[in-house]
Amino acid sequence: MDLDTFLFSFAVIACIYMACNIGANDVANAMGTSVGSKSLTFKQAILIAAVAEFAGAFFVGGHVSDTIRKGMLDTSFFADVPYQLVYGMISSLLAAAIWLHIASYLGWPVSTTHSIIGGVLGFGVIAGGVDIVNWSRVGNVVLSWVVSPVMGGLFAYLVFQYINKAIFSTRRPLAHAKELLPFIVAIVLFILSIAIFYKGLKNLHLDFTFPDVLFFALVAGVVGFFISKILVRFIPDDDSKDFAHQFNTTENLFKYLQIVTAFYIAFAHGSNDVANAVGPLAAVVSILQGGAVEMKVEMPTWILGLGGGFIVLGLMVWGYRVMATVGESITDITPSRGFCATFGAASVVLICSKMGLPISTTHTLVGSVIGVGLARGLPTLNLGIIKMIFVSWITTIPFTAVISMLFFKLFLIFIP
Repeated sequence: MDLDTFLFSFAVIACIYMACNIGANDVANAMGTSVGSKSLTFKQAILIAAVAEFAGAFFVGGHVSDTIRKGMLDTSFFADVPYQLVYGMISSLLAAAIWLHIASYLGWPVSTTHSIIGGVLGFGVIAGGVDIVNWSRVGNVVLSWVVSPVMGGLFAYLVFQYINKAIFSTRRPLAHAKELLPFIVAIVLFILSIAIFYKGLKNLHLDFTFPDVLFFALVAGVVGFFISKILVRFIPDDDSKDFAHQFNTTENLFKYLQIVTAFYIAFAHGSNDVANAVGPLAAVVSILQGGAVEMKVEMPTWILGLGGGFIVLGLMVWGYRVMATVGESITDITPSRGFCATFGAASVVLICSKMGLPISTTHTLVGSVIGVGLARGLPTLNLGIIKMIFVSWITTIPFTAVISMLFFKLFLIFIP
């Protein structure tokens, strides 16, 4: 076996390992609240996430990827030593995958993007020193540790407080829910439609203008409003029933909204974070075929399919641990609380992404779950679990950087 074949095979294996662990950790975040609130069974969550993730990865996932994720390193350094970049890509994939494997086993929801960034920084410092690192980008990543959970928590807190006051704190929660639900559906579909159509489909070369996007989103919201307006008429008011029965019936209505927002998060995750697994592999393939380092590389369709498929496999095999942490261990989740958390996270990711603010979907969703818990009082939160999660976030980049350094040095020793 020649060197190129060996490196290609090694990179494919590392990509598969990384994709499986992305599925076990990040996708479980998206579906955790739905499973924890009993809106979905684990098998149903697997099925929905499988469809959403693969569709997002294969059809909307980036067909052009950064050689170095998020521009963390100056790629011009590797122009004369392209094979060192190949070693670095493989090293960062292995380091990130190992960390995600450990985190998933322990039930820690961590950021896959930060994991791969740590790996990139690790081999970059060994290869070219601290000068090739874009430290302002690193600062943005560190800033996202604060921005993501705080924004997610605040938005989810406000949404939950409104729904609780307008619906669940009234004497007739079901009647009030039937009145407000069409408006809530319209807002949800409006926001999610903007998220999908406004640059969300750019990889399909469907670059809609913002007025076009607003029109499509408005149509989706209006259609959702009238359909839900018709459907709620078939739900009996049950005024003669006791409050507990009305309360439970009202909670069940939020299951469907929660599932819709969870589907969107899984779809968005597949379209965006699949690059954390397949981007380095695309860079390796490009260098081995052309012998040159490019800032952007084409993403072959088979690589997108590979990433999407193994993300789903990882969720099926290993995802239940992180699902349990997000959906059960942080605070008690019901369908309405789960909806507030997922809708809050989806909205914040959309707003911050369009504003150019550093954001992590994982951190935002965990922050949203914490925000929902805070709305019911501090004693409802498992502070021990939250502390553990925060420590895992801070540990992610240093851990993957060190492991990546070790793998990169081994490459230099055994394959000069």
